[in-house]
Parts: sequence; structure tokens; C-alpha cells
Amino acid sequence: MTIFAYTYTDPLLETAPDPRIWSSEVDRVYQDLGKRSQLEQLFDDCKTEAVESLFIRRLEELGDTVGEVSDRLAELEAMGVTIIAVEQAYNSSQESACPRADLLKLLHEIQTQQRSRRIRQGHARNRLDASPPPGKAPYGYRRGKGKYTVDRSTSPVVKDFFEHFLLYGSLRGAVRYLAKKYSKKISVTTGRRWLTNPVYRGDTAYQNSEIISNTHVAIISREVAAQVDRLLRRNRRLASRTASAPRSLAGLVVCHQCQSHMTITRVTIRNQKKEYLYLRPISCTNCPKCRALPYQQVLTQTINAVCHDLPLAVEKMNSPQLDALKNNFSEAIATQQHILDSLPALIETGVLDVETAKLRAYKLNTEISALQQNLATLPPVNLRSVALAVSIPQFWLDLSESERRFYFREFIRQVEIIRQEQEWKLHINFIF
Repeated sequence: MTIFAYTYTDPLLETAPDPRIWSSEVDRVYQDLGKRSQLEQLFDDCKTEAVESLFIRRLEELGDTVGEVSDRLAELEAMGVTIIAVEQAYNSSQESACPRADLLKLLHEIQTQQRSRRIRQGHARNRLDASPPPGKAPYGYRRGKGKYTVDRSTSPVVKDFFEHFLLYGSLRGAVRYLAKKYSKKISVTTGRRWLTNPVYRGDTAYQNSEIISNTHVAIISREVAAQVDRLLRRNRRLASRTASAPRSLAGLVVCHQCQSHMTITRVTIRNQKKEYLYLRPISCTNCPKCRALPYQQVLTQTINAVCHDLPLAVEKMNSPQLDALKNNFSEAIATQQHILDSLPALIETGVLDVETAKLRAYKLNTEISALQQNLATLPPVNLRSVALAVSIPQFWLDLSESERRFYFREFIRQVEIIRQEQEWKLHINFIF
């Protein structure tokens, strides 16, 4: 006796399973992708061959409706074929031992699953057309005909939020700024979602975490988006309160001797407006404890060290390897774009039907978006020229503390204080 196996896959929702999922007892595997032509062939073979069993994953793979599933179950059983659904613990040969109500309950579950499947298929078709997902449009946009359109009344608020974050590098500060200037109150969590939301970059993100680029007009440019991502990655390395601290060295200084981070303390004298700033270890375990250092002296030496060491650190970077990596990403994007541009011609010549071409275009667009994200995470192309510009001491002296904090964290991972008896020196660990 012969044993068959059958699988049906909707290309909009899932990928085809590996035929090797079935045991070695299976003599023949029938696989359908989108249409059920192989199922018709299976029925023809069952009429001409002695088939003992048919393995399927779920009963709903036999049809798009409960009626179709029931009719095909009855037809197969009439031919003496035992149907075994491995993911539903269903075996038609054991039906006599089970009440008929169990089968009716299973068919009701199939009806519910198929209703959910049709909804997901509708969402999948919208993804193929690069239409927005269901739900309310993000703040700053409105729903247009099949895409998001910029809301002229609210988009300036979003743009100003990004500009403030880029200027000061503080998420909480940008949230407070919106509340003060526009009376737009949002939580810090919402602000973080704004900063990472692909919609504001002109892309559409779906629930399956796939992104399609350039689906509508962006509120921020790609360059701004890349800088925002760098700032967010940089701030993750810092304590939450130091990300928006008023002093430029906050969260960056570490004592090399006791390995403790150093905090900035302010000392004032009664009846005097002048204040003194010091850097002291937060949790020093030495005895006696490592002494505090004047903040201004550490700041001055940090500026001098950056001006001297930053150009040298940039020169040591493996620039040819970095350029090769960028070229590889750019070439891969160009290749995928070339394939995408050739799809209309393949439709005209009949090589691809419209539905298959849409599915292929969707996959190409998501691959291009992923490559563009990888490209955006690389250091900026003009890093060497930027390093030369910021190696001038006067550049740092002309900045405010907030602006200096922004640039410090753009280049510096950590400032180590190395103590030598009564003297000390510092060593800078750059990000790259």
C-alpha cells in the first residue's frame, strides 16, 4: 500500500515547508504553493493507485472553506484513504471510536482559522501594494489614498522634536520642549518611538517587522535619521540621567584605579555666587578613597587630548576595509534595484503573473530596506574631515556645555583618569 503526504502553502503568509519533514514511510509528497493543482493530481492518483494513508499538517489545507474541506474529506474516505492530520491529532480511521461531535467541533475551529486567514491575506495584499497597515496614522501624518500623507498642521511639531533632540542629544529634554512650546504632552516612551519610527523616514513598517522604503513623503531626511540612530546607540551606553546632564563630561569619566564612574559635584561658598565643580568617584572601594579632581582641569585636558588624539585615531581606522564594506552594500542595493526595475518587463512577456511579481517586488523592497539600514549604521563618509575640523581647540571653547556634550559623545566612549601619586593624566577611548 502507498502512503502520500500533502502540504499547502499560501505564499502571502508563509514559506513552503521542507519535504523532509515527513517520515521515510511516505512514498510521495505533493506540495501546492498558492493554488491547489497538486491536490487535484493527488486525487487522480488516488483513483488509479491503492493508497493507504494521506498525511497532512492541518485539515484546512484541503480547501479554502469548510464546505471544500468536508467534501474532500468525504471523497478521500470514500476511496478508502485514511487521513492523518499531524498537527491536529486527527485520524479518520479512529473516527468510529470518537463521537461525531468532535469532528464538528474541529470543523468549527477550521472555520474560525480560515476567517482569520482571510483577514491576514487581506493585510498581506496591502503589504504587497505598500499600503499602510491598519490603524490610526502616526502623529504628523494622515491617511491618504493607499499611503500616508504629511499633515501640515502637526508635522512641524514632529520635525522640531527631531531637531531639538539632535541639537542637545536629550530625549527627555526634547519631550519637555514639545510640552513647553507646543503644549504637546507625550511620554518619554512615545518620544523614543517617534525617534525610531520608520514612518517619519518615509518607510512603512509592518507587524512582521519587515520594512519597505520610500513609500511616502518623509518628515526627516536619511542623514538626520542616521544621526538619530547614532545618538540613540550612544545614549544607551550612558546612565539614563547623564544622557541629558548639563555638563559635557557627565557619564564619560571613569577612575582607572578603582574602576568607579565619576560624578560631578557642585560646591558653593555662603554668600558668594561663585561655584566650584569637582569630579569624584561614585563608589570607590579604596582606602583612602580616590580624591576628587577639579572639573575644569579635566575638561581642559580632555579637549587637548581630543584635539591631539582624534585625528590619529581616525587615521588608524581601516579605511579601505570600511570603504569596501560600504561599496558592497551599495552594489547589493543596486543589484536588487535592477531586478526590481526588470519586473514590469517580465510581466509583459508573460514570464511572471501580476501576483507573483508583486510578491517578488515586496521581497526585493524589504531586502533593499535592510541593506540601507546596514549602510546607515556605518560611520559617516566624511569622518576624516570632521576629525580635522574638531581638532582645533578654539572650536571646543566656542561651544556651550550642551553643544560640547553632543560632540564629546559623538566621538568618546570613555575618559579614564590614571592617577600617579600626586599627579594624574587621562586616556581617551574613542568609539571607533
